[in-house]
Amino acid sequence: MYTVAALYHFAPVPDPAAVQKPLAALACGLGVKGSLLIAPEGINGTIAGSQAGIRAVLAHIRGLPGFAGLEWKLSTASEPPFGRLKVRLKKEIVSMGAPGLNPASVGTHVTPADWNALIQAPDVAVIDTRNAYEVEIGTFEGAIDPGTETFRDFPAWWEANRDRFHNKRIAMFCTGGIRCEKSTAYLKAQGVEDVFHLKGGILQYLEDVPEQDSLWQGGCFVFDERVAVGHDLKELPFKLCRACRHPITCEEKADPAFEEGVSCPRCIDVHSDADRERFRERQKQIALAKARGEAHLGG
Repeated sequence: MYTVAALYHFAPVPDPAAVQKPLAALACGLGVKGSLLIAPEGINGTIAGSQAGIRAVLAHIRGLPGFAGLEWKLSTASEPPFGRLKVRLKKEIVSMGAPGLNPASVGTHVTPADWNALIQAPDVAVIDTRNAYEVEIGTFEGAIDPGTETFRDFPAWWEANRDRFHNKRIAMFCTGGIRCEKSTAYLKAQGVEDVFHLKGGILQYLEDVPEQDSLWQGGCFVFDERVAVGHDLKELPFKLCRACRHPITCEEKADPAFEEGVSCPRCIDVHSDADRERFRERQKQIALAKARGEAHLGG
């Protein structure tokens, strides 16, 4: 069983490169894999490994100046969620394309225990800040789907739709909370006063709120090999198309258009024959690496 930690924290990082090397060395030495992003505004990522390894990495990050308040969400996976470790430097730890936002000026945090009452209030508009392919497999009852392909599309969507929310309180949510830190800060910068977001995100809600009391419908997409989780953060039977990187159901996997690593019903008409031949070669190399007991970078 693997321990998975999803984490983020906004705090000034004057020299991200100086943080990168020792953090990568520690995680690598402990066999921890996954992705960590370091930017002048903070650290974000999801990592997996042994319980002791994850604890050591989290303790290291909490020991950095300004990171004592780091919070994380723990879950488990029966198979390795990641094939390698990536510790990368970025301009932002979550890219929204709206520079200059103050991450300290965010919406009011609402705990999972209080979330249901808020989003059922008649004067509240509930907005899902995630990407369209994530929303497709699960969201909160009555939530508005902006239909965005990337988080960077959100500011343009808001500008085009803000009049719909006149005299409404806004409640926003995302997977673990980080996108809401920025989206609620963006709305407040646009003059929206009553903005709320789900503390700990969907993952915290699915862990804390009993299924019989839940307003969540479907699965929650996660950016690792588990693909999606449900209540109590249990893995759900979704797969990932390696060609388009979108989640697919077991029924879609049984479709004739599905070919492992090459195509699925969603992307069969999107990629060219040349693309598919390239994908087949990649899949062949992944299979050969697996047979040798090695990790392939494209896997």
